[in-house]
Amino acid sequence: MVRKYSLLSLLLLGGFFIGCKEEMKSPGKQVNTQLIEFKKEGEVYLTNTSGDTLAHLEVEIADDTYQRETGLMYRQSLQENRGMLFIFDTEAQRGFYMKNTNIPLDLIFLDSDLKVVSIGKDAKPHSLETIPSNEPAQYVLEVNAGLSDQWKLEPGDRLNLIRN
Repeated sequence: MVRKYSLLSLLLLGGFFIGCKEEMKSPGKQVNTQLIEFKKEGEVYLTNTSGDTLAHLEVEIADDTYQRETGLMYRQSLQENRGMLFIFDTEAQRGFYMKNTNIPLDLIFLDSDLKVVSIGKDAKPHSLETIPSNEPAQYVLEVNAGLSDQWKLEPGDRLNLIRN
């Protein structure tokens, strides 16, 4: 009888430790479910090489390390007239991926003169595939997937930024 209780006690105790171990791991797996609200920090106008306006957007600006690393992660939607503009200190080859990003996006890479150098179209949510700039870029504009085609945006077109 004593052995049965000892074995039962060990099994229960072992189950407790396994449960605690899993519970201790869970904080690292938490997903941000809090609603992240858009904060207008500027406006951009995309113009073609003739100077005609192709699009006008309100943008959030990601200009520090944390904001650039977080970007549009965890957002559930993005209005068509909005985007996020990433500003880097220098022009360089850039690569983005879509980890924890729920929205399909177009990534518009721009050089230090705010000229479009390449466009990554229809980036898939949660993909870890790198979307590269074809040339060095200092700015990256993220918008809803399909908009760059809708606007007929091409390399050589420009972005004009008005900060709030």
